[in-house]
Amino acid sequence: MKDVAGKTAFITGGGAGIGLALAKVFARAGMNVVIADLRRDHLDEAVAVLEKDGANVLAIQLDVCDRKAMAAAADAAERRFGNVHLLCNNAGVNIIRPMDQATFEDVDWVVGVNLLGTFNGVLTFIPRIKAHGEGGHIVNTSSVAGIITGPGTAIYSATKFAIRGLSDALRFDLAPYGIGVSVLCPGTVSTRLYESEENRPARFLGKVDDTVLAQRAGTGELFRKVLPMGMDPMQVAERTLECVRQNRFYILSHREVDQDIREAYDEMLAGLPDIPLDPERVKLEAGRRQKKYDLLKLLKDQS
Repeated sequence: MKDVAGKTAFITGGGAGIGLALAKVFARAGMNVVIADLRRDHLDEAVAVLEKDGANVLAIQLDVCDRKAMAAAADAAERRFGNVHLLCNNAGVNIIRPMDQATFEDVDWVVGVNLLGTFNGVLTFIPRIKAHGEGGHIVNTSSVAGIITGPGTAIYSATKFAIRGLSDALRFDLAPYGIGVSVLCPGTVSTRLYESEENRPARFLGKVDDTVLAQRAGTGELFRKVLPMGMDPMQVAERTLECVRQNRFYILSHREVDQDIREAYDEMLAGLPDIPLDPERVKLEAGRRQKKYDLLKLLKDQS
């Protein structure tokens, strides 16, 4: 998607943070933008900003966990702007909590929004993009926490690792149709992610006592201290558009995590056994890799 002008982008979590920044950058590049968000107040604020900037924008209140609502949102986008070419599965929530202190409701909520919400977007829009035959691109927001982990990040990282794996496989599935795939893995960004707990639906609250309230308040307090020191989301969005145009798979915005990534993969390589190679398994793996290389060449030719 080198030429994005006149095309349409659908962005979940588009009412604030990285999602809103993506909408601004895409609109300035000449795209129509559809922003979908759970919060009406975020959408209203975002529309005011975007329209002041001259954007062609449609705002849709959407719970990404709701598959029927996702399909209805896709229909609304097509009625307004025609074919959708760029899908950004960006909606996400986060909690910092050691796994031994987590609840099933914590898991259901974070997995439901981050991972299943991404699947809902992918499975809703892939048939539509394939059908119009004009090509397109999908950007799935993972995180640096989808590459490296730390204390208290088990649930969040599980979803973000999964999004990275989904995206990596998806790019091979969609290459024959001229649909690119990228995975966005930002570090700390100055967003309103600290409002995550405020957006937790009642069905995911579980048993709420003083301990749970203190945990949830602690997460919000931590994010309110840390996030304002993060990168400007506009820098992440500009990097994203650049990588979409180049059909890059990894979109990394924070050079500061270089050492962490190297250490993670060095540890993985160190885990390989020091045993002789089996000739038959070597042939098997060579065949698998060749299929991958053929698709990578196709992706390169399309960029």
